[in-house]
Amino acid sequence: MDSRNVDVYYGNKQALSAVSLPIRQHRVTALIGPSGCGKSTYLKCLNRMNDTVVGCRVSGSITLDSEDIYGPSVDVVQLRARVGMVFQKPNPFPKSIFDNVAYGPRIHGMTNSHAQLNEVVESSLIKAGLWGEVKDRLQEPGTSLSGGQQQRLCIARAIAVNPEVVLMDEPCSALDPIATARVEELIDDLSQNYTIVIVTHSMQQAARVAHHTGFFHLGELVEFGPTEVIFTNPKEERTKGYVTGRFG
Repeated sequence: MDSRNVDVYYGNKQALSAVSLPIRQHRVTALIGPSGCGKSTYLKCLNRMNDTVVGCRVSGSITLDSEDIYGPSVDVVQLRARVGMVFQKPNPFPKSIFDNVAYGPRIHGMTNSHAQLNEVVESSLIKAGLWGEVKDRLQEPGTSLSGGQQQRLCIARAIAVNPEVVLMDEPCSALDPIATARVEELIDDLSQNYTIVIVTHSMQQAARVAHHTGFFHLGELVEFGPTEVIFTNPKEERTKGYVTGRFG
């Protein structure tokens, strides 16, 4: 996935300015920066979630497999199956654990039989590190799980439709340290099969999970590079000031 010169406006207010960022396949890319810097706005451009915001305009180019995702022939529903999203607050549907994971494959007609659907649900829950905890309670509501389990259920739901990219918007901010560690391990495992972009307010988390990191400030991408370089030897003064805690 690749973006070039992306500008985003909400009405007359410019929220992002000329952001160009290459997202490496099967790698974890973290987006860091102070609140209101544009990192979540950028993330939502990648699966056109900003389409739902009245008065939002996006220009520039964002491509997935060399196709412009804002092109006239792009089916947004299909795009969101290819570019899944996990939100800040776990948001299971008010359905059973099984139906939460089965929802996407059902609406996209991805399985031909109940046996096939069972397989998809099981393998998604295994990949999300949740199968062992829920395999005997698949008919219980997703909302009956703990916060960390709910977030892993939402990750299972996102990967059940076999996306290419998984977007995560501060996926651990509502979780305790133990649940956070589980999700971080999971991100590492998932990056072998999926391209992951994570917005995080925690620089320690970015340093732990990401291969590449982009630092946003005031709607600009100030610096992008290998995570180790961004945290130990950044080129830009603003990056240095942020990662050393002088501002932010």
